[in-house]
Amino acid sequence: MAFDTFEQEDRRLVILRLLAEDADYRVNSSILQQGIELYGHSVSRDKLHTELHWLAEQDLLKCEPINSVLIVTLTQRGLDVAQGKAVVPGVKRPGPGA
Repeated sequence: MAFDTFEQEDRRLVILRLLAEDADYRVNSSILQQGIELYGHSVSRDKLHTELHWLAEQDLLKCEPINSVLIVTLTQRGLDVAQGKAVVPGVKRPGPGA
């Protein structure tokens, strides 16, 4: 697997896990961008929005545009993937007990 693919799959998992940690499973893309940077993923706003739309196409989250940000809400399927209960190609699977 190419490094950029590995990095992309990990970034997608980090996004889902950050949403899973939020009390109402909902944050804006600006906060998500700051959160994924804490995990070593520095990406542009455009690249992040592309990832969020891809995750939405997989029914892992929902995106609602508000001005220059997206309001992002985790779906049940997204929560299952974040917890390792479901597998989606293109999203890294969390390790055991993660």
